[in-house]
Amino acid sequence: MKVKTVSSADARKTFSDLLSETGFGGRRIVVTRKGKAIAAMVPIEDLEAIQTFEDQKDVEEAERILSDKESEFIPWEKAKEELMR
Repeated sequence: MKVKTVSSADARKTFSDLLSETGFGGRRIVVTRKGKAIAAMVPIEDLEAIQTFEDQKDVEEAERILSDKESEFIPWEKAKEELMR
């Protein structure tokens, strides 16, 4: 899918149209300022996919830490006990 690029000035002027292109047309739009990409508008499905991917990576990292016998992981109950001292 080709990504559309617009300046921040044009994005302000045409925000409603860009929102429709993204929300209803599934288009990805990069917003630039002084020629540098600073933000993106993506369909909600893209954002949900990114969040699902990040959540899965967090779960994998937590599982890796919990399974590593040499990690500095402290069980919550022990940490809470130490904090209450």
